[in-house]
Amino acid sequence: MSNPQLSIAQHYHERTKYDPETIASKNKRLDWDNQPIPFKEYKLGTTIDLKPYLKEDPQAFAQEPGKSWWRLSRLLLCSYGLTAKMATMIGPPVYLRAAPSAGGLYPAEVYLISSGTSILAPGLYNYQCPSHSLVRFWDSEVWSGLQEACFQHPSLETTELAIITTAIFYRSAWRYEDRAYRRVFLDTGHLLGNIELAGALTGYRPSLIGGFVDQKVNDLLYLNPEQESAIAVVPLTDQFQEQSSPSQPTALPSATQFDYPELPDGELLAYLHQATQIEPTDKQEIESPPSGESESEKVGEDKYNFPFCTKISTTTSPIQWGSVTGEGYAPQALENTILKRRSTRAYTGAPLSLDELKLLLDFTYQPQHYSEQGFDSSPDYLDLSLIETFVAISGVAGLDEGCYYYAPKAQELRQIRFKNFRRELHFLCLGQELGRDASVVLFHTADLKKAVAKYGDRAYRYLHLDAGHLGQRLNLAAIYLTLGVSGIGGFFDQQVNEVLGIPPDEAVLYITTLGRPRS
Repeated sequence: MSNPQLSIAQHYHERTKYDPETIASKNKRLDWDNQPIPFKEYKLGTTIDLKPYLKEDPQAFAQEPGKSWWRLSRLLLCSYGLTAKMATMIGPPVYLRAAPSAGGLYPAEVYLISSGTSILAPGLYNYQCPSHSLVRFWDSEVWSGLQEACFQHPSLETTELAIITTAIFYRSAWRYEDRAYRRVFLDTGHLLGNIELAGALTGYRPSLIGGFVDQKVNDLLYLNPEQESAIAVVPLTDQFQEQSSPSQPTALPSATQFDYPELPDGELLAYLHQATQIEPTDKQEIESPPSGESESEKVGEDKYNFPFCTKISTTTSPIQWGSVTGEGYAPQALENTILKRRSTRAYTGAPLSLDELKLLLDFTYQPQHYSEQGFDSSPDYLDLSLIETFVAISGVAGLDEGCYYYAPKAQELRQIRFKNFRRELHFLCLGQELGRDASVVLFHTADLKKAVAKYGDRAYRYLHLDAGHLGQRLNLAAIYLTLGVSGIGGFFDQQVNEVLGIPPDEAVLYITTLGRPRS
């Protein structure tokens, strides 16, 4: 039976919380005979090989069309390309990609839609990660259909190319069951973070559209919505063709559903996804925010300012990624970091320096500090004003152990609890040693009731996409600083708030552990 106090998104969140008393019953043996294949194949279509454009020297493709092919090839490689092959004891090898994924399951697919560019004829393309190629599986004009599905979003009027990310839910649900919905959107958030930064490397400015008519986008891509569904639309503004990227909203609301049936385990994920869709009959008004003002900037102050707490400034000189490459591209060090990124498997327990923590927070939350290095100073999120950050400090030289609130506008840490939490973090992270041995454990949270009031049940998607995007920036900053980093999507939800002193209204979305990697 439905709970009149909880929307379906809130109900889902409560139902999929891990609890110490019940988690053992949820750990089912994996069905290895039905292990999902993490790659999609097309039997028909025209294949375009992108590998020849992976040469180190962009001057080899100084003239069109080679220059555009080089940029597109690098963009896709750095967004979701294969970066390593790992043997497994059971089953096929795992192919690692530029964006991390829970359990190496990679639920996302990447599509390109072209309205007709100098190199891509109008039509639909799927990015084939294993062969680093594009398959053109539809060769007719579809751009107007995309514009209609996105309520004539302004960014689609000035661009010729867009990425659509989708999710094949079974790839994650095979292991994580109903809770996989959270992980699918965190994983897609990682991917969006890569697309944003890869755009800076290749002269594209990715916009972000989270509000669209799901059915129309799914139909446009010829998807079976019971298996695969569109998650985000990302128009790509070509910064070398004098295209503009107008300021516009990225998120639109869906309905909020309080009347829903009693749902058995195994059916909750599919029901929630259907409930979070924007229907073709929904009327959506797009109102652009004032010029230069993002959604997160509308709120003048950070949410929490605890009285009498210790406050530590996190202002710092930005990470120096190296000199900007030719024609305004971001530093080559960024591409190298994206391609060598790996999730850390073990930490030494040795402390970080306070300066290192400041750099990690600066790159993740202060993108305006990196515009001179070729980065986007105001990348698109769905709504960062809904995301809060709490940091458990177990080992940072010059900083007391305890739990802190990170205030991004004030650029400071505000201590809310004094304690060494290593033992508790080990427990909260489901007994993973990563939680115990990390120097820093960072928590992204959100007031789910407030988010649903603003965006309907679709808010659940937006929150996890943004948390994943922030998590990917943390990942890359840590790797560049030769630190260890690993995201954790499985934790004892309720106990996190109780143990660390995080306000009870804050739903925990994602955990990132940081520390010295064990060699």
